[in-house]
Amino acid sequence: MTNGNHSKPSNRVVILGALSAIAMATARIYAAEGAALMLVARNPDRLKALADDLRARGAVQVETASLDLEAASTDAPRHMADWKAKLGGIDHIHVIYGYLGTQVKASADPMELARITSSNYSTAVLWCEAAANILRTQKHGSIVAVSSVAGDRGRQSNYAYGAAKGGIALYVQGLAHALAPTGARAVAVKPGFVDTPMTDDMKKGGALWASPEKIGKILRRAADKGGPIQYAPGIWRMIMLVIRTVPSFVFHKTKL
Repeated sequence: MTNGNHSKPSNRVVILGALSAIAMATARIYAAEGAALMLVARNPDRLKALADDLRARGAVQVETASLDLEAASTDAPRHMADWKAKLGGIDHIHVIYGYLGTQVKASADPMELARITSSNYSTAVLWCEAAANILRTQKHGSIVAVSSVAGDRGRQSNYAYGAAKGGIALYVQGLAHALAPTGARAVAVKPGFVDTPMTDDMKKGGALWASPEKIGKILRRAADKGGPIQYAPGIWRMIMLVIRTVPSFVFHKTKL
């Protein structure tokens, strides 16, 4: 569904996992710029409400696709081609969907482990590759995938999630290398703690917690500039450098 406004968009943007708090914050930034948006998520009613909000904020075109991104991932090239046709091209693709889960449950339940690894890595890379093939051909545009600082070092509290997020970051880093000669870009953004419904089971507050709006600004900026691995906010680059370099005989005594 479009809004009937035929003004030329500032960017044509696909957002996968459009109903997450971070994705909605990112979409609002694009809407204020006059972008054309394709919103992809499961819930059609919530997608419609978000689309109406984004039109009111200035988006020149808003399309929606109600889709289970994991189940549909093997058909990613067809979907990407369809969305490109509806938008009249694609400039930015944001891969924001994912699933936190819990390590305790994942260690006991293979279905939970499969869901964590599928949502955060094995299906996400299929969408990234489908997007990369479009950008490779047109020789411009960017893929921005949400990873996590949890992927920088395996920790007892969330190593399934961390491994999957570490994997998507490495994959996107490789895509960035592969796309570099074409003029297109790929970026993995690694947020730290973000105050969203996904983290409601965690104790929140303090200087290391960021709002979805702050992460959305970083994602939007990453679509235009910066290296293939970006921390959100930047202080996490130094924090994770310290964590990565702690010797194992010390690290294994912690409860991180």
